[in-house]
Amino acid sequence: MARNTAMLIAVSTFALAGWSLPAGAQTTDVFSLNYFDNVPQEEAVALDSTVRVTNPGTNGAPTLANPTGGDLCAMIYVFHPDQQLAECCGCLVSPNGLLTLSVRSDLTSNPLTSDSLDRGVIKIVSSTGTSSTDSKGMTRIKCDATTVTPTPTLLAWGTHVQAAGALTETAFERAPLSADEMTTVTEKCGDIHDNGSGHGICSCGAERLAP
Repeated sequence: MARNTAMLIAVSTFALAGWSLPAGAQTTDVFSLNYFDNVPQEEAVALDSTVRVTNPGTNGAPTLANPTGGDLCAMIYVFHPDQQLAECCGCLVSPNGLLTLSVRSDLTSNPLTSDSLDRGVIKIVSSTGTSSTDSKGMTRIKCDATTVTPTPTLLAWGTHVQAAGALTETAFERAPLSADEMTTVTEKCGDIHDNGSGHGICSCGAERLAP
């Protein structure tokens, strides 16, 4: 029994490694996606879609010794309908916090190319960020969508513009995250950061962190 328990723990730990798994392996509770459609790009039009992301705190909570404990990053990848990555960014979500993003203003207003982005797919990877200490001794968390450590478990919802201006809301759907998919989105996001001249980087709204 002890041997079986040890093997189970080892397999579970290995599975949570996410993007570092061999090609074809998958992990869950870190990857979710949703669509957006009929999003007018004109600021004068009031209709818009919204993405809301929350951190349920299952990764821990802040303490006096570790004020950034439990923080997670929503690594966001926005795709055209033809599968081309248009924008990417990483946004901090603290335990029990709520991140609210405008699809028009935050996620589709700065595409890599000039192609219209009124419909497409939004993918989110729940991840830990990288920590650093500033000149005042404060710990800061950076969310970099090109460098991801998949960690459960952010939750997300999206509103959708339907016919006649009606709005509906659905939860982001969970999907297994394969090593191939993780490599694809991070490498494409890296290309945008390196070659996009500032284009293709989405915004975290009021909680925006420097890319």
